[in-house]
Order: sequence, then structure tokens, then C-alpha cells
Amino acid sequence: MNRRPRIRPSEITTEAAWHSRRSFLAGLAGAGLAALAPGSRAQEVATVKLVAPTLQYRRNARFSTAEKPNSFGEVTGYNNFYEFGTGKEDPARNAHRLRTRPWFVVVDGECSKPGRIDLEDVLKPHPLEERIYRLRCVEAWSMVIPWLGFPLGDFLRRFEPNSRAKFVEFTTLLDPQQMPGQRSNVLDWPYVEGLRMDEAMHPLTLLVVGLYGKTLPNQNGAPLRLVVPWKYGFKSGKSIVRIRFSEKMPRTSWALSAPREYGFYANVNPEVDHPRWSQKSERRIGSANFLARQPTQMFNGYGDEVAGLYRGMDLARHF
Repeated sequence: MNRRPRIRPSEITTEAAWHSRRSFLAGLAGAGLAALAPGSRAQEVATVKLVAPTLQYRRNARFSTAEKPNSFGEVTGYNNFYEFGTGKEDPARNAHRLRTRPWFVVVDGECSKPGRIDLEDVLKPHPLEERIYRLRCVEAWSMVIPWLGFPLGDFLRRFEPNSRAKFVEFTTLLDPQQMPGQRSNVLDWPYVEGLRMDEAMHPLTLLVVGLYGKTLPNQNGAPLRLVVPWKYGFKSGKSIVRIRFSEKMPRTSWALSAPREYGFYANVNPEVDHPRWSQKSERRIGSANFLARQPTQMFNGYGDEVAGLYRGMDLARHF
């Protein structure tokens, strides 16, 4: 299969265009008009609701940031999830199409106990915990989100990966009927992501099934997604249906589509700029002062925990 890059830089919203639109909406809000603007983001965020079961969990303070979480509306109404469209509001608008039960995950590759497992059986042995993590996106914006999940490593050990397992590949659902964004050629579907084995087994890496105490909303990656808090947000595959142990580095979707812009590792590094904008600072979604920027932290602020994974690597080349 020819996996040529399908996305052009002109098809991705530029940082300048995004900020311009945000500033325009902020101006409307200041004039008391945002709620009246048809299709405006301010209007849509306000109408996002979550009717979902409450989950039983415990708070994990060890890995949680002390920063204030974003609001529920911001977290569920402003997303990157290209399977439902390239606009930040498209997932909240279109993800109601997704059916998340029943849901099965295939685990195979370099392991002793491959299998196809029902989502309910995925959850049974793993007590859920809440961790408040920063989410940093390559477009120079960030959020703080109270995720609910369990360590990916605890799940992966059940399948007894062998000595040839050097990487873990994640494949997400392919279903254009439910996911209208897959009818476009913006990416080569299905979406594929990957981690090195030590990254996957790190205790910070989560399989996530909820947020704000409830089952994960469709637009946030239901029913099962990855969260790797020291990496850019595109590394967090959503609606996962297959996990494969591999000896070779996976061919991940964004690295194939735009290799100059999106590397395999995707570690947050303020010293490695995106080709079209700086990564040295970021804007926090929901900030009272939209124009205010804050310095980007190396590894998104998780350097004490993860810097050792990359000792000796050239992080400007392995980006």
C-alpha cells in the first residue's frame, strides 16, 4: 500500500489564523454578542453536555499537577479529533455518531498471550484513578485535564510481551459511517500511533476511560484512549481498537503525513520549533487574559520523571 503524505501545510490551520479567530470571538464575548453568533465556538462550548455514568476512582496526587483544571466545557468542546473533522469544534458536533458499546480491543504481536478483549474485561483488573495532567498541543495551546484511567503498563503486562517487543503500536477505529472525517484524505486512515516500550511502560502513561468523574465523552476519545503527558497531544491515540507489540518502530500517521513537522517521539521541547511557529511559549485555553503567554516547559513539565528515557539522544533530531 502506498502511504504517501496526504496533507499539505496549507490544509492545517496556522497558529496566526487560529489566534485571529479566537481574538474575534473574544471581542464578541466582550460585547455580549458571542452567544448570538451562529456556530460560534463560545456558543457550542456552552451547550456541550455529558450524560454518562459516574465512575468509581481514587485521586492520584503523586502524578497530578497542582494547576487548576480547565472547565468541562473547554475540555469537551475544543478538541483535535480529525476522525470527526479538522475544526476544533467538529468533534463535539459530530461525535454523537460513535457507538462505544460493544467495544473490543485486539492485543497481538510480540507477546505470549495475544487476544481479543472486551472493554469491560479491559477494566475489571484495573482500579481507576484520577490524574490531573497538562495537555500540550503542537499549535501552541494547552489545557489541564482531570483524566480517569489506569497505567498502560499494568494492562500491557497481562499479555506478556517478549524480548523482541521494542515498540507498542496503537490503531484506532476505522469506520467512515460513524466518523465522517475519515471520508476525507486529510490522513491515511486508520490513525496509527506508537511508543517505545519504555515509554509505554512508564507509570505516567495512561489508558484513559473517563474525565471529570464520568465516562469519557465521545469527542475526547471514547471509549479508550492514550494519554502521554510529556508529549504533544497528537501522540494520544483515541478510540483504540488494536494494540500491537512490535520489534520495529511503527509507521505513525502524522510522521508519515508531514515528517518535517511531526516526528515519532513528539516530546514537548521548547527548543525545537515547529517549521511554522515557535514552541517556546504557549497559551492556556480559558485564560482570563487570552493574549498572555507562558513559557513552554521541557517535557511539558514532567522532565524530572521522564528525562532519563532520552539520555544521550539528540532531541533536535529525534523530535
